[in-house]
Amino acid sequence: MTQEEEFTEVSMDRFADERDLKILENDRYTFFVLRHIIGETCKLLLTDHERLIICYTGHPFPVWIWTPDDASEAEMEKAYQLASEHSLLSGEYRFNLKYDLAKFFIERAAADGKSLSVCMNMFAYDCRNPVKPDKTADGSIHRCSSEDLDELVDLIDLFQKETGIDQNDRDGYRRDAEAFIRAGNTFFWKNEQGVNVASCKYTAGGTMASINLVFTRPEFRRKHYAQNLVYQVTKLAMDAGYVPMLYTDADYAASNNCYEKIGYVLRGKLCIIG
Repeated sequence: MTQEEEFTEVSMDRFADERDLKILENDRYTFFVLRHIIGETCKLLLTDHERLIICYTGHPFPVWIWTPDDASEAEMEKAYQLASEHSLLSGEYRFNLKYDLAKFFIERAAADGKSLSVCMNMFAYDCRNPVKPDKTADGSIHRCSSEDLDELVDLIDLFQKETGIDQNDRDGYRRDAEAFIRAGNTFFWKNEQGVNVASCKYTAGGTMASINLVFTRPEFRRKHYAQNLVYQVTKLAMDAGYVPMLYTDADYAASNNCYEKIGYVLRGKLCIIG
């Protein structure tokens, strides 16, 4: 039996366990979200607990596919075939994966007469030594409460429209906002006029916390609100015992420079294709 035939015959389980967390440890930055969601209810979860994990929680989120850095062409073909067998190559889905697998998927799909391309290049950062911003913004941090629900929904809506990913309807954003407020880790930056001008939250998983929902209202940008807010939320996550990390658009140099100035260090790269 050849290596390719042997791999093809490997059965895929529909549950994750400690073996999956172990194999994701080396990619804990780039695949932080995957480590977090494999323990939740998913529409699709396939894993051999060694070389391949495919996970899709549901609309509007992407399909996560993990393979090791030394994945063979046969293993990449297996990932592609499983995606095809589960109707994930219909054109409705996006995929978060490593660059080698992304290149294989794009070329393999083209051979099947399908079109895939890179939608976004992503960097993964962590921060172990926060650096106070060199410019202090007016105002202060404010923890979101139930009184802020409607405004938080508005900001989530604006954020998702601007990024163009993981878009949902207002009811979906309201459910998200309610959950964020209950968790207690979502914050606004309130300027000296009392206006909530920026948002940021962190989501804990294991020993790490993902900093996300970083958004400043367009009319209040270039006043260092987001930088000061992210710095404060980073410190709060660290005080809670977590290593803060975040994903960024690799092609958005200004944003990446902002994070690096307050102590974030590049740890990994991946991309979104669709």
